[in-house]
Amino acid sequence: MSGEGSLDDAVARMCDGDTEAFRAVYRSVQAPLLRYLEVLVGREDAEDVASETWAQVVRDLHRFSGGADGFRGWITKIGRHRALDLLRHRSRRIRADQDLTGVEVADSLDLELRVDEIITTEAALAAIRSLPRDQAEAVMLRAVLGLDAKSAGRVLGKRPGAVRSAAHRGIHSLERALDARRPDSLVDVRDIFRPFGAEGVR
Repeated sequence: MSGEGSLDDAVARMCDGDTEAFRAVYRSVQAPLLRYLEVLVGREDAEDVASETWAQVVRDLHRFSGGADGFRGWITKIGRHRALDLLRHRSRRIRADQDLTGVEVADSLDLELRVDEIITTEAALAAIRSLPRDQAEAVMLRAVLGLDAKSAGRVLGKRPGAVRSAAHRGIHSLERALDARRPDSLVDVRDIFRPFGAEGVR
């Protein structure tokens, strides 16, 4: 699918019940949605959360109206709610495990990255996941999913200015992390986003 106009058309046809259009929208939206969910819940659970998200989209599609930008914001908001439900469930389970064993469950995510891995998608997601969640979500929504500040704000329940601020703080934190690991390099923070086909925060 080439261009935003064709995605707008596919979204409109999908809402009218066109199965082929649904497949086209899925192919366009699934990969960035999955990356966003990986930042929230990790790679192991992101696929399941994405599946739950699309299942809800199918159930509630009759409630949606709008174009490609609106659909991206809508599905991302659904995915975020599903992801937060999972995180709440995890938190309850961890507390129960601690009550039973008295041993704290460690976070399995290794946040230490080698600089030569930074241009890979997995390393990029790990770098973004190391940010505070508000910054990580803002960076993913704006730089990877391509939402404008207003649409991202609707997903997060924040003002557009707060989203822009969080995204820029996140970008600067990533820049500082790169500088700390390789201070003599000319590595550009935009390298983090190249695997996603994005150049940075607009």
